Amino acid sequence: MPKSAEERGALLIAEGGTLDGERWMLRGALVVGRAPECDIVIPDRQVSRRHARLIETAEGFLLEDLASKNGTYLNGHRVTSPTALHDGDEIQIALAQKFLFVSSDATLPLEEVPPALGRLRLDKASRRVWIGPREVLPPLSVAQFRLLEALYDRQGEVVPREVLIDAVWGAEALGVSAQALDALVRRLRDRLAEADPTHAYIVSVRGHGLRLDNPLA
Repeated sequence: MPKSAEERGALLIAEGGTLDGERWMLRGALVVGRAPECDIVIPDRQVSRRHARLIETAEGFLLEDLASKNGTYLNGHRVTSPTALHDGDEIQIALAQKFLFVSSDATLPLEEVPPALGRLRLDKASRRVWIGPREVLPPLSVAQFRLLEALYDRQGEVVPREVLIDAVWGAEALGVSAQALDALVRRLRDRLAEADPTHAYIVSVRGHGLRLDNPLA
């Protein structure tokens, strides 16, 4: 019986570029691109809004280019059709970002569940989130995680909206509308409610910003 992604310990690790050192546990399908709604966001104009996709199958993971302008490369060769990934493969997104694909948890062990500061807790290195004993799956998009991380780092504080916009969009924050942040907050609230419908973790403080309400575990 084929192993699941979790059993394989499939990871994507950024090497160099703006995402250097960040890593993602792979499950299901992840879209890589410049658009904020992508699962992995690369804030570089060389990257198409929806550039490439990693897809889990019963046999493993496939890499697919989504008709990007500047191309997706696997071990130096341009990807023209869905291509199987193997442990140690190097993925290049345009000239902007490299990733290492790791298919074995023996190669790079995952962290243990982080200690609980409240019912909700997160691990920044792997971008994993838990509510109580339950992990939030599928994983949050990069934009959703950045928003939650900005609130998590300031638990109990009201975080101004402009601080949150900068935390999520970084260099592309200029020109990001309040509506874009509101839409992202709604999506994040929906994802957290899927894991725990009994509590509203993100609280709006009118005229000031947002606050994470993270009750004790």
